Amino acid sequence: MAKRRLEPPSADKLAELDAEFRSETQKRPNPATAPIAQVAAETAPLGTAESPGARLNRMDAERLKDAEEKGLLIQEIPLDQIDEKTMIRDRSVLGRAELDELKLSISVNGLRLPIEVSQKEDGTYALLSGYRRLLVHREMAEQYKNGPTTIKAVVVPPKDLASSFISMVEENEVREDLSHFERGRIAVLAAREDAFKSTDHAIKQMFFSASKAKRSKIKSFAEIFEAFGDLLTFAEEMSERRGLRIVNALRQGGEDQLRDALSRIAARDFEDEWNAIEPILKQIEEGAPKAKKMGRPKAVTPAGWVGRDTLKLSTGVTLTKGVDSHGYFIRLKGRAVDVETIETAMIELQRLFEKG
Repeated sequence: MAKRRLEPPSADKLAELDAEFRSETQKRPNPATAPIAQVAAETAPLGTAESPGARLNRMDAERLKDAEEKGLLIQEIPLDQIDEKTMIRDRSVLGRAELDELKLSISVNGLRLPIEVSQKEDGTYALLSGYRRLLVHREMAEQYKNGPTTIKAVVVPPKDLASSFISMVEENEVREDLSHFERGRIAVLAAREDAFKSTDHAIKQMFFSASKAKRSKIKSFAEIFEAFGDLLTFAEEMSERRGLRIVNALRQGGEDQLRDALSRIAARDFEDEWNAIEPILKQIEEGAPKAKKMGRPKAVTPAGWVGRDTLKLSTGVTLTKGVDSHGYFIRLKGRAVDVETIETAMIELQRLFEKG
């Protein structure tokens, strides 16, 4: 293989290479500046870029702030910074045994469910839910030397008054702690606070998940509170059946008689209150028409017996009697049949069989 002889480049070739190198190399703004100084100046802006660690810290801070604003963080709030009187509570009576049981549980296991508050303009907090838990913490602070001075709480954005009432009722409805009277009472008071347009509106909004029958009962007990809330001291002990008898008497115009009877006694319990008004209830029931209003009568409705077991009324209601393995029954059908009608019929049947 023949060997190639290397020859040095000519002067013209060297000049061409030098010109090409100069054209591809960026000129320094100041020829007097050393190359290392120019490199440092050009890379200086890169030093201000956010480092990965700083970026993660910033994102964590933003998430923390967002969670706090949405009420997703549990905080320790001083007991003396919480105002439980900002809104009327739905519980009218707190049982001592229940409070002692809750106190023992918190003493042993700690507070498992934080209370709910919203921050007021003055920096203190308005209690939305958790009244009993707050009350127990304050009792423990007074009774024990090293009792709690703070309570776990979720700080949520301020709500309008209606939403606050709804949240409070929802919490107690989950535990099924409220009596019908307490439900009716809070509906009336919430309406009086202008949180809702009326008592009916309050019932529909606060007990929106309840059945129509349950809301009807709450409405009945709301009527009792409106009529006798200032006289019935032990109304929370009232049974559903007794309450419906009182409502029936109210709707028959017996309010003045019942108020007069209640105002004359110093009751020790609801039995005393009931014994004072039951004779009046019986008088009203015995003097009341046997047939209760059953809705709007239809223009043309054939009435009378159909066979031996079915009776059609002029109001469009059909009554069917029968017997099965459980005993006798009467089935009612028709647009005019509702919960209140059935309750009234039960009272009439009760009086019929008690007389017999």
